[in-house]
Amino acid sequence: MLTYYTATTLDGFLADEHDSLDWLFRQEHDESGPFGMEAFMAGIGAIVMGSTTYEWVLAHEDGPWPYAIPSWVMTSRDLAARDGGDLRFASGDVRPVFEAMTAAAGGKDLWLVGGGDLAGQFAEAGLLDEVVVSVAPVTLGAGRPLLPRRLDLELVESAVNGAFVSSRYRVTGPLREDRS
Repeated sequence: MLTYYTATTLDGFLADEHDSLDWLFRQEHDESGPFGMEAFMAGIGAIVMGSTTYEWVLAHEDGPWPYAIPSWVMTSRDLAARDGGDLRFASGDVRPVFEAMTAAAGGKDLWLVGGGDLAGQFAEAGLLDEVVVSVAPVTLGAGRPLLPRRLDLELVESAVNGAFVSSRYRVTGPLREDRS
């Protein structure tokens, strides 16, 4: 199962127009509470992210690569690899990356770390199973959108964790629009 697990502002942005996540780290939450990262990561066997997310991790995480599982970075540029991790760089169609991630995950689930456009590419390929999103009580007015695609989702569950309202949605497909 491929899950886009992320946080967003109330107005639907992952980061501000300067790729800052300062708004996120000011929020109260319990890592072991509902929709917490600890429980989520226990079931993850491989991850994928876009190049902007990768560069943010490099700029904000000291030391070796923070993930001890196979990690893919989708990019059209040549990027340096961080030491200490199983990093793989890919470009183009997300389908072969999904197949490689599934094989590398050892029966565990897959995490799409970010960003929104990459999540949209997996959704358009029919590979995104769910979106788990924690909404913070903040608005930015502009920035990187949560998921710039038109999709139908089905609410599976929701809970409050600190300042966040967190929800799990099943991706049911492209938005069905009645134009009658």
